[in-house]
Amino acid sequence: MSGVQCLATENIWFDKRCYDEAEKCFYEGANGPTSQSSSHAGGDQELVSRMKSMELENHTLHKVVEEMRAALQKLESRVVVLEKSPAAVTCVKVAPVKQVKVENDDDDIDLFGSDEDDEEAERIKQERIDSYAAKKSKKPTLIAKSSILLDVKPWDDETDMGKLEECVRSVQMDGLLWGAGKLVPVGYGIKKLQINCVVEDDKVGTDILEEEITKFEDYIQSVDVAAFNKI
Repeated sequence: MSGVQCLATENIWFDKRCYDEAEKCFYEGANGPTSQSSSHAGGDQELVSRMKSMELENHTLHKVVEEMRAALQKLESRVVVLEKSPAAVTCVKVAPVKQVKVENDDDDIDLFGSDEDDEEAERIKQERIDSYAAKKSKKPTLIAKSSILLDVKPWDDETDMGKLEECVRSVQMDGLLWGAGKLVPVGYGIKKLQINCVVEDDKVGTDILEEEITKFEDYIQSVDVAAFNKI
């Protein structure tokens, strides 16, 4: 039988699909499916990691609970010791309140006062007023004074100016003090006397001073106030 005839009698090529499936199954059995095996491996790894994390948390919680339980036991033992110790109980003795009896005698209370009290108060008040007045009288009082500059004019140039000044200074009053004087030319050979004086305001006024000076009418024509200043 020739080679062509042999190939014509073989039916392997008609079952190619079956052979391909068999080959695929063979290789998958030898190596394992690639995609599914990797996904299963990743899921197992995540599960193992989560379990380890939960075990660690559980261990930590267990430790905290143990510490709290130990602290609670210590507290309970201390409470028991304090309850059994007699020194822990402090007895406070309260002193009895002493009652004070207040005697109210209405007969001894004078609601309106008495005449003797009024007289005593008036006497004390008067003594204080007198004492204040005595102290005030001892203090030196401030005396108001003024400085006055007077222009005293004669009748003519023949008037004796020395005699005129002597007449002016002869005016004396309580609270009047004469100062310096000088002759000031007026004109046509006539001179006037310019004289200064200090006066106490309560005792000497300018009006009475001019009136007293002009009484010497033989020498004095007029008196004018050239300057007036408070001291």
